[in-house]
Amino acid sequence: MPPMTDNWLSDTRMSYDIDASGYAEKVRGLLDRMPYLRASLAAFAEAVHQAGGGAVADIGCGPGYVTAHLNEVGVDAFGIDLAPEMIAIARRDHPQLRFEVGTMTALDLADDSIAGVVAFWSLIHVPDAAIPGVLDEFRRVLRAQGSLLVGFHVGDETRHTSEGYTGRPINVDSHHRRPSQVVDWLRAAGFTIEAELVIGPGEDVPGAVVFARNES
Repeated sequence: MPPMTDNWLSDTRMSYDIDASGYAEKVRGLLDRMPYLRASLAAFAEAVHQAGGGAVADIGCGPGYVTAHLNEVGVDAFGIDLAPEMIAIARRDHPQLRFEVGTMTALDLADDSIAGVVAFWSLIHVPDAAIPGVLDEFRRVLRAQGSLLVGFHVGDETRHTSEGYTGRPINVDSHHRRPSQVVDWLRAAGFTIEAELVIGPGEDVPGAVVFARNES
Protein backbone atom coordinates (compact mmCIF):
# COMPACT_ATOMS: atom_id res chain seq x y z
CA MET A 1 0.00 0.00 0.00
CA PRO A 2 1.62 3.30 -1.05
CA PRO A 3 1.91 6.10 1.52
CA MET A 4 -0.88 8.65 1.61
CA THR A 5 0.62 11.79 0.05
CA ASP A 6 -2.59 13.84 0.04
CA ASN A 7 -4.80 14.70 3.00
CA TRP A 8 -7.96 13.74 1.12
CA LEU A 9 -6.60 10.23 0.57
CA SER A 10 -5.62 9.68 4.18
CA ASP A 11 -8.88 11.21 5.45
CA THR A 12 -10.95 9.03 3.11
CA ARG A 13 -9.11 5.86 4.10
CA MET A 14 -9.36 6.66 7.81
CA SER A 15 -13.05 7.52 7.56
CA TYR A 16 -14.02 4.35 5.73
CA ASP A 17 -11.89 2.22 8.04
CA ILE A 18 -13.76 3.71 11.00
CA ASP A 19 -17.19 3.42 9.39
CA ALA A 20 -16.74 0.21 7.39
CA SER A 21 -19.31 -1.86 9.28
CA GLY A 22 -21.93 0.89 9.23
CA TYR A 23 -21.44 1.60 5.55
CA ALA A 24 -21.64 -2.11 4.71
CA GLU A 25 -25.01 -2.34 6.44
CA LYS A 26 -26.23 0.84 4.73
CA VAL A 27 -25.61 -0.54 1.22
CA ARG A 28 -26.66 -4.12 1.94
CA GLY A 29 -29.41 -5.00 -0.55
CA LEU A 30 -29.08 -1.62 -2.27
CA LEU A 31 -29.07 -3.06 -5.79
CA ASP A 32 -32.24 -5.02 -5.03
CA ARG A 33 -33.98 -1.69 -4.38
CA MET A 34 -32.46 0.23 -7.31
CA PRO A 35 -33.54 -1.17 -10.70
CA TYR A 36 -31.76 1.53 -12.71
CA LEU A 37 -28.47 0.77 -11.01
CA ARG A 38 -28.93 -2.92 -11.80
CA ALA A 39 -29.76 -2.01 -15.39
CA SER A 40 -26.62 0.10 -15.71
CA LEU A 41 -24.48 -2.76 -14.44
CA ALA A 42 -26.21 -5.14 -16.86
CA ALA A 43 -25.48 -2.78 -19.77
CA PHE A 44 -21.86 -2.51 -18.65
CA ALA A 45 -21.59 -6.31 -18.43
CA GLU A 46 -22.98 -6.66 -21.95
CA ALA A 47 -20.45 -4.14 -23.27
CA VAL A 48 -17.59 -6.08 -21.65
CA HIS A 49 -18.84 -9.35 -23.14
CA GLN A 50 -19.27 -7.83 -26.59
CA ALA A 51 -15.69 -6.57 -26.51
CA GLY A 52 -14.39 -10.07 -25.80
CA GLY A 53 -14.63 -10.32 -22.01
CA GLY A 54 -11.83 -10.26 -19.50
CA ALA A 55 -11.10 -9.03 -15.99
CA VAL A 56 -12.92 -5.97 -14.65
CA ALA A 57 -11.77 -3.79 -11.75
CA ASP A 58 -14.39 -2.41 -9.34
CA ILE A 59 -12.38 0.54 -8.06
CA GLY A 60 -13.52 1.89 -4.71
CA CYS A 61 -15.41 -1.35 -4.19
CA GLY A 62 -16.22 -0.84 -0.50
CA PRO A 63 -17.76 -4.01 0.94
CA GLY A 64 -17.85 -5.62 -2.50
CA TYR A 65 -21.55 -5.67 -3.32
CA VAL A 66 -21.06 -4.36 -6.87
CA THR A 67 -18.13 -6.71 -7.44
CA ALA A 68 -20.31 -9.63 -6.35
CA HIS A 69 -23.24 -8.53 -8.52
CA LEU A 70 -21.03 -8.28 -11.59
CA ASN A 71 -19.76 -11.80 -10.99
CA GLU A 72 -23.35 -13.00 -10.67
CA VAL A 73 -24.09 -11.64 -14.16
CA GLY A 74 -21.03 -13.31 -15.66
CA VAL A 75 -18.30 -10.67 -15.36
CA ASP A 76 -14.86 -11.63 -14.04
CA ALA A 77 -14.76 -8.72 -11.58
CA PHE A 78 -12.37 -8.06 -8.71
CA GLY A 79 -12.39 -5.23 -6.17
CA ILE A 80 -9.91 -2.56 -5.11
CA ASP A 81 -10.47 -0.20 -2.18
CA LEU A 82 -8.42 2.33 -0.24
CA ALA A 83 -9.67 1.19 3.17
CA PRO A 84 -8.28 -2.08 4.59
CA GLU A 85 -11.35 -2.53 6.82
CA MET A 86 -13.61 -2.36 3.76
CA ILE A 87 -11.51 -4.99 2.03
CA ALA A 88 -11.71 -7.18 5.14
CA ILE A 89 -15.52 -7.04 5.02
CA ALA A 90 -15.56 -7.71 1.27
CA ARG A 91 -13.35 -10.76 1.70
CA ARG A 92 -15.49 -11.99 4.59
CA ASP A 93 -18.77 -11.58 2.73
CA HIS A 94 -17.50 -12.79 -0.66
CA PRO A 95 -14.65 -15.20 0.08
CA GLN A 96 -14.70 -16.65 -3.43
CA LEU A 97 -13.80 -13.30 -5.02
CA ARG A 98 -10.59 -11.28 -5.25
CA PHE A 99 -10.22 -8.04 -3.28
CA GLU A 100 -7.13 -5.87 -2.86
CA VAL A 101 -6.18 -2.75 -0.93
CA GLY A 102 -5.08 -0.03 -3.32
CA THR A 103 -5.56 3.55 -4.46
CA MET A 104 -7.08 4.75 -7.70
CA THR A 105 -4.38 7.42 -7.91
CA ALA A 106 -1.72 4.73 -8.51
CA LEU A 107 -3.27 1.41 -9.51
CA ASP A 108 -1.13 -1.69 -9.07
CA LEU A 109 -2.20 -2.95 -12.49
CA ALA A 110 -0.26 -3.32 -15.73
CA ASP A 111 -0.90 -1.12 -18.74
CA ASP A 112 -3.68 -2.33 -21.06
CA SER A 113 -4.41 -5.23 -18.72
CA ILE A 114 -8.15 -5.20 -17.99
CA ALA A 115 -11.38 -5.20 -19.95
CA GLY A 116 -13.35 -2.79 -17.80
CA VAL A 117 -13.38 -0.38 -14.89
CA VAL A 118 -16.31 0.42 -12.60
CA ALA A 119 -16.12 3.44 -10.30
CA PHE A 120 -19.50 3.36 -8.57
CA TRP A 121 -19.80 6.43 -6.35
CA SER A 122 -16.07 6.31 -5.52
CA LEU A 123 -14.93 9.35 -7.52
CA ILE A 124 -17.19 11.46 -5.29
CA HIS A 125 -14.38 11.68 -2.72
CA VAL A 126 -11.75 12.76 -5.26
CA PRO A 127 -11.22 16.53 -5.42
CA ASP A 128 -11.43 18.26 -8.79
CA ALA A 129 -7.68 18.76 -9.11
CA ALA A 130 -7.03 15.02 -8.73
CA ILE A 131 -9.71 13.78 -11.15
CA PRO A 132 -7.61 14.05 -14.36
CA GLY A 133 -4.84 11.93 -12.85
CA VAL A 134 -7.31 9.28 -11.70
CA LEU A 135 -8.96 9.10 -15.13
CA ASP A 136 -5.51 8.81 -16.74
CA GLU A 137 -4.90 5.79 -14.48
CA PHE A 138 -8.20 4.24 -15.55
CA ARG A 139 -7.29 4.68 -19.21
CA ARG A 140 -3.76 3.38 -18.66
CA VAL A 141 -4.93 0.05 -17.27
CA LEU A 142 -7.80 -0.40 -19.74
CA ARG A 143 -7.09 -2.27 -22.92
CA ALA A 144 -8.29 -0.95 -26.26
CA GLN A 145 -12.09 -1.02 -26.45
CA GLY A 146 -12.26 -1.40 -22.68
CA SER A 147 -15.39 -0.12 -20.94
CA LEU A 148 -15.70 2.37 -18.09
CA LEU A 149 -18.78 2.94 -15.93
CA VAL A 150 -18.76 5.90 -13.54
CA GLY A 151 -21.51 6.61 -11.00
CA PHE A 152 -21.74 9.77 -8.90
CA HIS A 153 -23.93 12.26 -7.02
CA VAL A 154 -25.36 15.06 -9.16
CA GLY A 155 -25.10 18.65 -7.97
CA ASP A 156 -22.88 21.69 -7.60
CA GLU A 157 -21.67 21.38 -4.04
CA THR A 158 -19.29 19.60 -1.73
CA ARG A 159 -20.82 18.07 1.40
CA HIS A 160 -18.70 17.33 4.43
CA THR A 161 -19.48 14.37 6.67
CA SER A 162 -18.20 14.36 10.23
CA GLU A 163 -20.25 11.48 11.66
CA GLY A 164 -20.45 8.01 10.16
CA TYR A 165 -23.30 5.52 10.06
CA THR A 166 -22.01 3.99 13.30
CA GLY A 167 -22.10 7.39 15.02
CA ARG A 168 -18.32 7.62 15.24
CA PRO A 169 -16.47 10.75 14.03
CA ILE A 170 -15.13 10.70 10.45
CA ASN A 171 -13.77 13.36 8.11
CA VAL A 172 -14.73 12.97 4.45
CA ASP A 173 -15.96 15.21 1.64
CA SER A 174 -18.41 14.16 -1.07
CA HIS A 175 -18.25 16.18 -4.28
CA HIS A 176 -21.52 16.47 -6.22
CA ARG A 177 -21.03 17.15 -9.93
CA ARG A 178 -22.97 17.80 -13.11
CA PRO A 179 -22.83 15.04 -15.74
CA SER A 180 -21.52 17.60 -18.22
CA GLN A 181 -18.47 18.18 -16.01
CA VAL A 182 -17.76 14.46 -15.67
CA VAL A 183 -18.20 13.98 -19.42
CA ASP A 184 -15.76 16.83 -20.12
CA TRP A 185 -13.15 15.26 -17.84
CA LEU A 186 -13.61 11.86 -19.49
CA ARG A 187 -13.24 13.28 -22.98
CA ALA A 188 -10.14 15.21 -21.92
CA ALA A 189 -8.67 11.91 -20.68
CA GLY A 190 -9.25 10.34 -24.09
CA PHE A 191 -12.46 8.40 -23.49
CA THR A 192 -15.37 8.19 -25.91
CA ILE A 193 -18.73 8.79 -24.22
CA GLU A 194 -21.36 6.19 -25.05
CA ALA A 195 -24.30 7.08 -22.77
CA GLU A 196 -25.33 8.92 -19.63
CA LEU A 197 -28.32 8.48 -17.33
CA VAL A 198 -29.62 10.63 -14.47
CA ILE A 199 -31.39 8.64 -11.77
CA GLY A 200 -34.01 10.32 -9.57
CA PRO A 201 -33.79 13.77 -11.19
CA GLY A 202 -36.41 15.16 -8.82
CA GLU A 203 -34.68 13.98 -5.65
CA ASP A 204 -32.60 16.09 -3.29
CA VAL A 205 -29.43 14.40 -4.55
CA PRO A 206 -29.91 12.69 -7.91
CA GLY A 207 -27.47 10.08 -9.13
CA ALA A 208 -25.92 9.69 -12.54
CA VAL A 209 -24.03 7.04 -14.47
CA VAL A 210 -21.82 7.64 -17.49
CA PHE A 211 -20.70 4.91 -19.87
CA ALA A 212 -17.42 5.46 -21.70
CA ARG A 213 -14.98 3.47 -23.81
CA ASN A 214 -11.23 3.51 -24.35
CA GLU A 215 -11.17 3.48 -28.13
CA SER A 216 -7.39 3.40 -28.53
